[in-house]
Amino acid sequence: MISSIDHLIIAVKDINEAEENYRKIFGKEPVWKGEHKDLGTTNVIFNFKNTYCELLSANGDGLGAALVNNAIKENGDGLIGLVFGTNNIERTFLKLKKLGYLIAEPTEGEGRDVETKKIRKWKNLFLSPELSRGIFSFFIEHTEGALPSFDKYPKDTINKLDHVVINTNDADGFIDIYRDIFNIRLALDKVIEHWKSRMLFFRFNKTTIEVIERKNEDTSQDSLWGLAWEVESIEETHKRLTKEGIDITPIKDGIKENTLVATIKSHTHNVPTLLIENT
Repeated sequence: MISSIDHLIIAVKDINEAEENYRKIFGKEPVWKGEHKDLGTTNVIFNFKNTYCELLSANGDGLGAALVNNAIKENGDGLIGLVFGTNNIERTFLKLKKLGYLIAEPTEGEGRDVETKKIRKWKNLFLSPELSRGIFSFFIEHTEGALPSFDKYPKDTINKLDHVVINTNDADGFIDIYRDIFNIRLALDKVIEHWKSRMLFFRFNKTTIEVIERKNEDTSQDSLWGLAWEVESIEETHKRLTKEGIDITPIKDGIKENTLVATIKSHTHNVPTLLIENT
């Protein structure tokens, strides 16, 4: 059903400031600067080996502008969306409908690059509350046009998404949707005693959805928390970021064996951000 984490959405008030900040963090230029006239939004996109990151800002009226404005009003800039890629959105829609979920039929989407005037088109399938579980998430199938990509990534730049972190108060309910409905492989289900929490790892598309459960009596709810990005050389990336004036913690051994990590403390627009090198 799901082929990839197609992209991540970060809501920002000032798209120009966010573009400059993330250009410094990622160590590369964006591949797309676009607008969605019907949605009232403008975006800047950075592309990676296994996903892309979309900075999204309101610049008019529409459902997209309302989403961004409400998110920023409640929490400020931050990570607001997780979008799943599918190779056949019509088949996905029919399968979910057959399972009894009340979802609207796929809708058409279009974006235009304001500099190159190129057009990309896609189909979206927005999820019911039972499936999205509190996270703004939907399925997408790209139908026309493509983002520019890179053949090589310098050692001091971010090259791919290592994992996205989601908080939940109901790990079993999360498994019911992500493993049993979305068919994403559950690679790890473990209780971490010293954290007093349960951890799930779902793996696909050379990345991981890391889920941290902290149980309570509230209605089942998930929330996006942060991102971990892979680099080829964390030492060279650390030097580059420090030179750019970005606050970053010293490099240390990661929790996972044979990894080195460092946390970016500034310029992220409220997105907890970890760098990781697999040694």
